[in-house]
Amino acid sequence: MPMKRRELVIIDPQQSFCKKGGELYVDGGEEDCERAALLIQGIGPTLYDCHVTLDSHHLLHIANPMFWMSPKGNHPNPFTSITAAEVEAGEWRATVPSLQKRALEYVRTLEKNGRYTLTIWTPHCLIGSTGHSVMPNIFNALTKWEEENIAMVDYVSKGSNLYTEHYSAVRADVIDPADPTTQLNKRLIDTLEEADEILFFGEARSHCLANTMQDIADGFSNDDYVKKMVLVTDCTSDVPGFETLGENFVRTMVARGMRVTTTKELLA
Repeated sequence: MPMKRRELVIIDPQQSFCKKGGELYVDGGEEDCERAALLIQGIGPTLYDCHVTLDSHHLLHIANPMFWMSPKGNHPNPFTSITAAEVEAGEWRATVPSLQKRALEYVRTLEKNGRYTLTIWTPHCLIGSTGHSVMPNIFNALTKWEEENIAMVDYVSKGSNLYTEHYSAVRADVIDPADPTTQLNKRLIDTLEEADEILFFGEARSHCLANTMQDIADGFSNDDYVKKMVLVTDCTSDVPGFETLGENFVRTMVARGMRVTTTKELLA
């Protein structure tokens, strides 16, 4: 029998999320990465390809405090939710006046699309910062895989457009017609369609991992391909306070055919 084509997709294994003390540390992220690094080392010979997404932001970004201002000139605190109604009422406005119209259109479109209400985050994964870099144990395991297989990890950048959030690695929350990086990443989806099995893990289950897996599933040309998707449950955690989102994601995707496993089962 021919060898099964197994692809690996790691969501945002970056120090901002995964290192204790990181700007937006996901509780459990450091331990997730320890297990993940051991998994990559253990199953490396069976991997056809590795894809790693990288959250990549500028300080001036629509989901960062600096972008918004109250009538008193105060920026919102991290984890503040900003609704279209609040922007329409003048409770929040763009710090740069020329961005006000676009900012209002953005929060309106978010609500219309039924994605997230805009959440303000602590600035994280800033391009060029330590927080943007991959956790060392994950990076070392991937580099070893590259050396042993004469291969290249497929690093997928997302989030550098300041006008939209980009939780999903394959499309932004609100697509910018002028920016191809915000539009559907059909290249990645088409590549994953060719796999027999796709292992997923990373941070955070409640946000970037959930949105990425759901958008990939929606982008497949055949609904049966969802059965190829496997979530490694002990290598992912939720943003604290958003655990329900992570649980709902797993429930929904399992109903669609996604399987779940653990590092222990994969390494057995």
